[in-house]
Amino acid sequence: MKSIIPNIYVENCKEAIKYYQEVFGGQLKNVQLADNVEMFKGHEGKIIHAELHINDECQIYFADIFGEKKESGNIDLVLELDSEDEINRLYSALSQEGSIEFELQKTFWGAYHAVVTDKFGNTWSLNYALK
Repeated sequence: MKSIIPNIYVENCKEAIKYYQEVFGGQLKNVQLADNVEMFKGHEGKIIHAELHINDECQIYFADIFGEKKESGNIDLVLELDSEDEINRLYSALSQEGSIEFELQKTFWGAYHAVVTDKFGNTWSLNYALK
């Protein structure tokens, strides 16, 4: 396997990708609108694909929800982070207007860890392994 890239469907994708770029940084690439695409007629202005390239190793794809909202099931996105500053920053940003599922704390497995659900309903497990 070469890689796994999450593809996140959200309502109001334009707002969401701006939010996630502010939270994670990185560069938006390959943003494709439904405009003038026959199979998406009636959904003008919605995003059918966008990529947030956080760095060379980390990418997230996004798209608007078309039709019925999908149930996310029992999936959360695990972020293995590089520093205590980074986990603190992301914990604060993602939990703002969201909810804390597992408060940021030092764990028995030798890491700082937290689980938050952001304002778009996506759940993120944040982990920083102590050295």
